Amino acid sequence: MTAPWHVTEALATRYARGAAPEPDAWSLERHVETCTACASRVSAAVAATPAGPALAHVRSALLAAVRPEEVSPEAVRHQAVSPQPVRPHVVSPQAPVPVPVPVGAVPAGAVAARRRRPTGTPGPRLARMVWAAGPALRGAWLVAVLVVVAAAVGLAHGAGFQGVRPVLLAVAPVLPLGGVAVSYGRHADPMYEIGVATPSGGLRLLLTRAAAVLGVCVPLLTAAGALLPPVTGVPGAAAWLLPGLALTLATLVLGSFVGCRAAAATLTGGWLLAVAGPVLGRPGATGELARYLSGPAAQGGWAAAVVLCGCLLALRRRSFDRLETS
Repeated sequence: MTAPWHVTEALATRYARGAAPEPDAWSLERHVETCTACASRVSAAVAATPAGPALAHVRSALLAAVRPEEVSPEAVRHQAVSPQPVRPHVVSPQAPVPVPVPVGAVPAGAVAARRRRPTGTPGPRLARMVWAAGPALRGAWLVAVLVVVAAAVGLAHGAGFQGVRPVLLAVAPVLPLGGVAVSYGRHADPMYEIGVATPSGGLRLLLTRAAAVLGVCVPLLTAAGALLPPVTGVPGAAAWLLPGLALTLATLVLGSFVGCRAAAATLTGGWLLAVAGPVLGRPGATGELARYLSGPAAQGGWAAAVVLCGCLLALRRRSFDRLETS
């Protein structure tokens, strides 16, 4: 486990002056969200800079404008002289100082009206959800999944190829891993550093994007399997679901050590070499898929793997709060 750390006086001073390297600044801003002592230390360093009085004035003016009934003139004068700790990630000395808002510039009725106003229409909310789902749903991975599904259905019904069903079931469990690989990490997401520094970053963001990947794969691949002609001895269309979920969670667990891209490549290669390759490489061996995907023993083993990987991921959840170094 990583040893706990706290913001030093030197780092707080460099951050307050705008001289801290970006990775150090991101790490500091993430840390002060849960550490009151370090937040106070950084706030004191910010208050000691030339921007300190201006930030204190802005804070007092905003409090008086938004909550005038809670801020008396004496409290405003006291805050202007002795400002309370300011959350560095909200009011940062590395960002331009906003123009002070005059006291009383925002009427209380306008604030109440804004609180009663709907937060957004379904259109913008849906667009934000799609954007938060990550790069996988905006890039080549989604196109590749659609191509696989269309090719499977086309070969089965257009060309009469009966071997499509075992091929699809053999590769379906690892198709979500490609989406996970391009959803999170320094090399996959141009907003990675910003995402890690936010309160909703880390494992929470990764799970959101992994759920979006599964939300695409599960209906598409299951529907495609149901549309394919049945083959004797080959499992049903939904037999890949538990193996796919287990391999996805295993990718997240391994990704906490080596990164999601390397973890997805490792597990995908292992599955193709150990399962898909031997099954699809020998004529008449497609019935062996039942040993890996269907039956009480196989499905029970995959369910146990899902629970185990979920527990391991919970233990490794803090590892996603750190920036990748490679």
